[in-house]
Amino acid sequence: MTTLITRRHLIASSGAAIAGAIAARPTPARAQGLAPTPSMRGGRNNYRPGAPIVERIGNGGFWMTGTVRRAGDGAPLAGQRIQIWAHTTEGHERDPQSHGATLTDANGVFRLEMPQIVPAFGQPHGHLAYDSGEFETVFLRPLMSSARDSSLEAHFVLRPV
Repeated sequence: MTTLITRRHLIASSGAAIAGAIAARPTPARAQGLAPTPSMRGGRNNYRPGAPIVERIGNGGFWMTGTVRRAGDGAPLAGQRIQIWAHTTEGHERDPQSHGATLTDANGVFRLEMPQIVPAFGQPHGHLAYDSGEFETVFLRPLMSSARDSSLEAHFVLRPV
């Protein structure tokens, strides 16, 4: 009896063999679970240590939101200080009135209203920093998908000092 191998059979069996090899490939172990967030290039630009905790920056209309969790187990971190600044309709990111800080709630969530972010150097973006000292300092510089967006999210996973 002759076995005829069709092109379809060859492709299907090759795909299955490749999928099996990928699934069996050893993956690096993460002994501590959730990896910490690395600082982003350009995130520190115009940072002001000790910016005041505020209810809102300027006249508002735009929301910066996110979460703060602990590296390893991913537990939410309450009471963590997040500084936020940006180039907005009311000022440049270097201006003191364009900076403010907020604290995370019991679920590790932060939210701060600020003026609409506008493009700086061609890209609409915000700046955020965790800098309280209990965990390693992290600077983020998330980009907006459009200058018309009315909110921006950023998430921190922090490593204890």
